[in-house]
Amino acid sequence: MQRVEWSQAVCARVLQTAAWEQAKVVLLYHALPDEVDTARLLEEGLSAGKQLLLPVVVGDELELRVYEDEQTMKRGSYGILEPTGRRLAEAEYDQIDLVVVPGVAFDRRGYRLGRGKGYYDRLLPKLRNAYKMGVCWPVQWVEEVPCEAFDVRMDVVIK
Repeated sequence: MQRVEWSQAVCARVLQTAAWEQAKVVLLYHALPDEVDTARLLEEGLSAGKQLLLPVVVGDELELRVYEDEQTMKRGSYGILEPTGRRLAEAEYDQIDLVVVPGVAFDRRGYRLGRGKGYYDRLLPKLRNAYKMGVCWPVQWVEEVPCEAFDVRMDVVIK
């Protein structure tokens, strides 16, 4: 299946970046069917001794929880698997070195089109020290996405 191949290729490129190599604390996500599957990044991150975080939908916000393994996950909002590990306090957000961000589409300027709920629009400004890496399949790469003043640009988009 094309999506599986695309996801594997994107993850391989992420793993080759200096941002991934140097990061000690990484915020990933558990993929929906139309997003880059990050399972390989979760596996590689754990074996490399990185602290991995995943978002959990709580009302209109994303709270960040420590990812331990697939056995400690439960179905949450939107049917997404979410970690049950320790919740990261907002005061600890500055420890996050790298955030890997999904999107419906990304453009050459580094802007992303999300799903319209604004979860990442509210979260990303709080991650002041994190290198922001968008990931997408080639078909999600577009010339330009509409953006507002509150949209946060990615430092890089891997496709």
